[in-house]
Amino acid sequence: MAIRLNDSYTKGLISDGDLEKISAEVSAADDVLRSGTGAGSDFLGWLTLPSDYDRDEFSRIKAAAQKIKASCDVFIVIGIGGSYLGARAAIEFVKSPLYNNIKKDTPDIYFAGNNISSQSLSELLSICEGRDVCINVISKSGTTTEPAVAFRIFREYLEKRYGADGSKERIFVTTDKCRGTLKAFSDKRGYETFVVPDNIGGRYSVLTAVGLLPIAVAGIDIDSMMSGALDASRDLTDKDISLNPSYRYAALRNILYRKGRSVEILVGYEPSLLLFNEWWKQLYGESEGKDGKGLYPSSVIFSTDLHSLGQYIQQGTRNIFETVINVRRSSYEVTVPNDSENIDGLNFLSGKTLEYVNHTAMNATLIAHNDGNVPNIVIDLDDLSAYSFGYAVYFFELACAVSGYVLGVNPFDQPGVEAYKKNMFALLGKPGYEEMGDSLRARIR
Repeated sequence: MAIRLNDSYTKGLISDGDLEKISAEVSAADDVLRSGTGAGSDFLGWLTLPSDYDRDEFSRIKAAAQKIKASCDVFIVIGIGGSYLGARAAIEFVKSPLYNNIKKDTPDIYFAGNNISSQSLSELLSICEGRDVCINVISKSGTTTEPAVAFRIFREYLEKRYGADGSKERIFVTTDKCRGTLKAFSDKRGYETFVVPDNIGGRYSVLTAVGLLPIAVAGIDIDSMMSGALDASRDLTDKDISLNPSYRYAALRNILYRKGRSVEILVGYEPSLLLFNEWWKQLYGESEGKDGKGLYPSSVIFSTDLHSLGQYIQQGTRNIFETVINVRRSSYEVTVPNDSENIDGLNFLSGKTLEYVNHTAMNATLIAHNDGNVPNIVIDLDDLSAYSFGYAVYFFELACAVSGYVLGVNPFDQPGVEAYKKNMFALLGKPGYEEMGDSLRARIR
């Protein structure tokens, strides 16, 4: 398997009896998931996606990516939540957090429509000046405020620069297959469209056109990525939590939650994992945080955050545990040079690679935090390749679904997200929300 799980740093808090007790619950959750009889079963398309994805659309994604790479210097991806986090996570995971700054033969890629900041959008527009631009708007309905506003502004920008016909060749839309205002508008304007599947929720959608078009534009091998997901879907089928690391992860986190560990910190030792951690936070936070239940998902990048949050993790409130992603192999080798004067006292590191020093820091931290009564689950990942990304995505999606059913929630809905949207519509004066708006304004202090 491309992922292995080490739970030896949980032994002080989790017993064999705990694991034996929860095994039946995990097995039952697997039955519910794979039979499609559980809550949210209309959104299980991700489960078989690696083997039954639309090959024709996959080919169109590759062709569109080639067209974008040939005609654009800047590619703007417009979306929020699952409509952008997965793609951005993949680009930083496989390429680099400095993707836009490194030498490459692919366009710079920026993300818009995930906030309502005038400064952020103005800066993006200024980056586009004097450079050829394409955009990809990603929205199931086309009416979500943040991406809809950004699309309106960038569409106007492109039409002023290239005209209506010219801009048509630079706008790519990922939306519902046949319904919604954005689909109707795109068909009217003649934009090329890709599908947000009906049976896959946004946070599970990175391996659909939602994520794959931006990922392909970055020059990442999406065939290899889908191969990783396919292998994960075949490897991770055993109900036995001693043989299935995805299910064991789901079991461990539920045991720890029941023992009062209500915060899970996802730890990476590579900056390339920063946005992957953000994708993970949405996946688990939106899937499990409901009905007054759920672990709070947090994340850090070590050793950076050891100098800001390390003290709290070591000696703060004992309501936390860590899940550590250990990338076993780096793509680069940097060796610490010898300093004849040894002014920093670090000649004991001379000749050692930074990868070795980084893994040593991880092992030292695992021991220290475990001694501080913080359980740690270690997930070993082979490397930061496209294949490993696809494998890791499926691993965490599967664990999330099973974990949600063990927790007793629907892991595929997000009813709480609508609350702020309705309030915002009312306060901004959207037709039909007038009375609600008056009531809310009276509450603003």
